Order: sequence, then structure tokens, then C-alpha cells
Amino acid sequence: MIVKKPSWLEVALQIKGSVVPVILPRLILCGGLGFIISVIHYYGYGFPQPIFSSVITNVAYNLVLGLLMVFRTNTAYSRYWEGRQIWGTIVINSLNLGRKIRLSVSDRSASEQQQKKAAIKMLTAFAIATKLKLRRLPVNNELAALLTPEKYLELKDTNSPPLKIVLWIGDYLKQQEKQNILTTLELIEMNTNLDKMVEGFIGCERILTTPVPLAYTIYLKRVLLIYCLILPLQLVYDLNWWTGPIVTIISFILLGVEEIANQIENPFGIEPNDLPVDEICRKLGTNLEDLMSANLKP
Repeated sequence: MIVKKPSWLEVALQIKGSVVPVILPRLILCGGLGFIISVIHYYGYGFPQPIFSSVITNVAYNLVLGLLMVFRTNTAYSRYWEGRQIWGTIVINSLNLGRKIRLSVSDRSASEQQQKKAAIKMLTAFAIATKLKLRRLPVNNELAALLTPEKYLELKDTNSPPLKIVLWIGDYLKQQEKQNILTTLELIEMNTNLDKMVEGFIGCERILTTPVPLAYTIYLKRVLLIYCLILPLQLVYDLNWWTGPIVTIISFILLGVEEIANQIENPFGIEPNDLPVDEICRKLGTNLEDLMSANLKP
């Protein structure tokens, strides 16, 4: 299937995924202030332009604002990218472990085959449980279809469902080793994949529970607020009635960049700019199902 790529203009005017709906009230506030300043200036009331101009054009002020904006966006994107890399690690190790279980664990009886399928389904359940945990959502029907009723009920009473699922998978592998179906070396290799899956879960938790220090966030917002409020007082002498629109445009640039950083700082949510975790989990489940249903030569 060929997917039509949207044109440059379509992307530029797109509302979904844009920060415009979020920052629109702030833009109205800044533009409205610019209009009020224009009205006051029109009726002959003056403002101390040199004072306001010295703030807006001050090198130190603009340098601090620029450094704070760069720091904020870089920090937010590094968290976003690290989150995607961690999910890549979870997917890779889940698929590798599923492949090893598929090839190394025998299924001579119907019971053994069901146990193997259940173990591979739990790999998908781990990814979904991780997603739900990161979003602070309870265990739901997404997991009910992948687990036995007993395990599903037990999982609902667990503080950390992903770790519980890993424990079940590890116990299954240990039982296979005790029955001499897996060698000690194979068990060690599979447990290594499990360890990396747990590391991925803990890595996502670390990103989620370690936000950018609040002092940086507050300071940047205050510096932006000062800039946007003083800007019309300095521009009104040159722009007159155009002060409001121009202040709105400048505010859109600055406030938009800051809001983008706010949205991608926590990349595991359900907003358009978050990581496509739902799609990642769905593809992982599909690939594991294909792996399990593949015909192997005897």
C-alpha cells in the first residue's frame, strides 16, 4: 500500500500535533496586550521607551533567554530519543527471547505447546504492562487477552505488573531447564534477554520520574513572560497599530518552542507528539504471533 506523503504546506498548516491549540490563550493575551498598548499610545500617553528598549535589546538578557531555550529543548529531545532507544531494546530482546523459546523449547504434547504459546504471549504482555505502568493506568483488557484468567487476576493486585510478568517467564524457563529441555547455557542466554527487558522498563521509569529541575522550568517561563510583556512597550513607537499582530507572531515563535519541549519531555503519554508506544506494542505482538505460527522443518 502506497501512503501519500503530505505536502510541505499541508504539514505547515496542520493542527493535529501542533502546539497552537495549547499556546493560543497565551498568544491572545500577548496580542491583546499589544493592542491595548497601541490604543494607549494612540491617545498620546507615552511610555519610557529607553528603559524597555534596554531590557529587550540587552545582550545579557537575550543570551540568557537563548541559552535557556536551547537547554530546555535539547534536554527534552534527549529524553524523547532515549525513551525511543529503550523501547527499541525492549522490542529486540522480546523478539530474540521469543525466537529462542520457539526453537529451543520442545512441544511434543498439546500441553507443552500451550505452555510455550502462553510464554511467548507473556512477552507481548510485558510490553503492554510496561506501557500501562508508564502511563499510570491500571491493568486492563489489553492484558486479559494475553494471560490466563488466574494470572490476569493476580496481575491486577500487583504493584509492578511488568516485573511480575518477567518473573513468570523466568519461572517457565527454569522449569524447562529442570526438565532437561533447555541447557544451562540456553537458560543463561534467555535470562540475559529478560534482564535487558527489565533494564528497559527501569530506564523508562527513570525518565518518567526524573523531570527537568523545576527551577529551570520556572526561570525560563518567567524570562519569557517578562520578554513578551515588555515587547509591545518597546515596539509600539515604530509599529503603532501593528504592535499587536507582530507581538503575537514573536510570542508564537518563543512560546511554541517552549511548549514543544514541555510536550516531549514525557514521551510515554497519549498525546500526538509522544512516542507511538501503542503501535510499538501492536507490532511486537504481531511479530511474535508470526514467529509462533511459522512452520519449521522437522
